[in-house]
Amino acid sequence: MRGGRAAVTAVALLALTACATGPSLENRGRVTGPPGDSRHLTIGSAGFTESDVLAQLYAHLLQQAGYRTSVLTVANRELYEPALESGQIDVVPEYAATLADWLNAKTHGAGARPVGSPDLEVTMKALRALAAPRGLTVLPPGRAVDQNAFAVPAAYARQHRLRSLGDLGAAKLPVRLAAGDECVRRPYCAPGLRRVYGIDITGIDPLGVGTTQAKRAVQDGRDQMVLTTTTDATLDRFGLVLLADDRHLQNADHVVPVVNRSRAGGARVARALGRLGAVLTTGDLAAMNRLVDSARRLPADVARAYLEDKGLVD
Repeated sequence: MRGGRAAVTAVALLALTACATGPSLENRGRVTGPPGDSRHLTIGSAGFTESDVLAQLYAHLLQQAGYRTSVLTVANRELYEPALESGQIDVVPEYAATLADWLNAKTHGAGARPVGSPDLEVTMKALRALAAPRGLTVLPPGRAVDQNAFAVPAAYARQHRLRSLGDLGAAKLPVRLAAGDECVRRPYCAPGLRRVYGIDITGIDPLGVGTTQAKRAVQDGRDQMVLTTTTDATLDRFGLVLLADDRHLQNADHVVPVVNRSRAGGARVARALGRLGAVLTTGDLAAMNRLVDSARRLPADVARAYLEDKGLVD
């Protein structure tokens, strides 16, 4: 059902964004006019569990602040980002380094040197510089981070006394890695694990990022480690544990709200969403993902229960 709704929405937005009303090319680089404060705000979701949960958290907080809200699912950044620029979507939960690199490629071409980095301050500076000419405001990042991460069997970690990727490199163990096929060349994956940590990556099992097949391959001992994310909600089910990125190989993909400045760029929206950023942790986000994916609870219900528990909504 979700896929069908996203497809219909995507078609509608594609037609509308063909004549998007964002800043004109001659005005890009200059921000003019006061930030807007529309009474009705549309929050965008990218259609996967975590994005759905974050969109519902934003919706509840903005309702608490006096706004009418709706959530729109568009499972494609190529569509929802232009819709955010044009004001068809007002607020989107994003990830700092990923969005910075995406906007950089959109602005300077696919071959542009990445601007996202493990340094959050540097990443945010680059992201805001790329977003502002497009009429977008990037609000302060929260504590929660959803970045690439690596997991091993809990028994394997205990046997070799592994708590971090640094420990794994020092152990000099041969490691076959379950990951996407792009891991062979991506700097955060096999090349980075070898260069930064000295891990002996003997091969890549191309089973995808955090997929069930990849986790089962590690659980069964065919592979020793899997590429997943820090908010993966199903690691316990496969007996896996994350190894800490103690030398900061991964980029600063902190959760950040991004808003259309002319419709949602005012201080009231920033205050409402900032209350979440100060509280929400990576562990909290993983736990909510688990409730949706494993306990089959609705994202809206999970989000509201979390906010009530934290005293952020009545």
